[in-house]
Amino acid sequence: MDSGQKSDYFSLVLKTISEVGPAGGKVGETEVLQLVAQALRVADYEGKRVLLIVPDHTRTAPVGLLFKAIFARIGAATKELDVLTALGTHPAMSEEAICKRLEISVAEHGGQYSKVRFFNHEWDNPAALTEIGSLTSTDVSELTDGLFSMDVPVEINKLVFKYDQVIIVGPVFPHEVVGFSGGNKYLFPGVGGPKILNFFHWLGAVVTNPMIIGNKWTPVRKVVDRAGALVKVNKACFAMVVAPDKSLAGLFFGTPEGAWDAASELSKQVHIVYKDKPFKTVLSKMPPMYDDLWVAGKGMYKLEPVVADGGELIIYAPHVTEISVTHGRVIEEVGYHCRDYFLQQWDKFKDHPWGVLAHSTHVRGIGRMENGIEKCRIKVTLATGIPEQLCKKINLGYRDPKTIRTEDFTNREDEGILFVPKAGEMLYHLKQQPKWAGGN
Repeated sequence: MDSGQKSDYFSLVLKTISEVGPAGGKVGETEVLQLVAQALRVADYEGKRVLLIVPDHTRTAPVGLLFKAIFARIGAATKELDVLTALGTHPAMSEEAICKRLEISVAEHGGQYSKVRFFNHEWDNPAALTEIGSLTSTDVSELTDGLFSMDVPVEINKLVFKYDQVIIVGPVFPHEVVGFSGGNKYLFPGVGGPKILNFFHWLGAVVTNPMIIGNKWTPVRKVVDRAGALVKVNKACFAMVVAPDKSLAGLFFGTPEGAWDAASELSKQVHIVYKDKPFKTVLSKMPPMYDDLWVAGKGMYKLEPVVADGGELIIYAPHVTEISVTHGRVIEEVGYHCRDYFLQQWDKFKDHPWGVLAHSTHVRGIGRMENGIEKCRIKVTLATGIPEQLCKKINLGYRDPKTIRTEDFTNREDEGILFVPKAGEMLYHLKQQPKWAGGN
């Protein structure tokens, strides 16, 4: 076990990377308490205001374990120890929901943890945001390898400047927009404003999901880290790597950049499944934590690379009845399309929120325009509670979820059929990547 200092982070991984996973070592409560004690010197927090930034319910991680360990370590010493949920553009969480995220009861929040105030990020409330600078057109051209050249204002939640220390607590997974989640991504878009959010989501869409997801040093990650450098507060990060069985495979502490860098190396080993050949049919079963298509779209993002040309990916989520609580109206207006559909009609779509356009392309996947006709590589079908008429309107296929029996898709990989019973976090890749996904 290595709990020494490496570069600008502390690491705690019980076994070698090759052994980490559901059948390998696990980081337990004792080890977490050990690392938290090593990372946080009580004397450094006497009388200080501390803000914990945590993910919402759409990320699997033992956030409660870290919250309780941090509170036990420095809660009594701090003047304030509060929690801000990094919602991005997701809906606000109730007290009950935040308590569930922190693995405490509402009664415990009113008792043992009564000093802890809960805040939701308000991305669409200008009064809750402050502009901290801009990425200049020169910066953007450099960071995006010349894809874009424009000034991008950087806004963030004002709350972060009311504290002496910000501590990010969250997991690292392969991610469709930035490459790997975590680190400064909990600032942008986690608690950031819409201008920077819309810009880098569209940047990721232009590069395309298969070229971004599971890669570390993407143009989007460079933008996120550059924006993070504009946040002039003391920042630290506990970056978690969570195994498929929900156990904690690794825990890293340090700067947001350093902890993320180390955690993403482990995430590469834990969260990517390689397949020998593509599948003609993929059934992505989405767990309840993905409660609208905006987040359930991860069933496409993480599996698009292993769907054969002309194949079908089915997002199976009977519990999903809405496209997006926040962005549904705009998505109904623009529909789901490949990147080139928007680029070739940019004057028509440029004034729509770029983050919504990016989501559209991620769900619809790789495609092209030929003589004004959209030709997508694969078929994307919704087997959800979203009505057939609406599915057609937004340019996606429909299948009645009642007609799906998961056993009909199970153990049929030799026939070109893949069933993923808990889709959304594990990334599936082919051992030999095709040209359209960046292969040779």
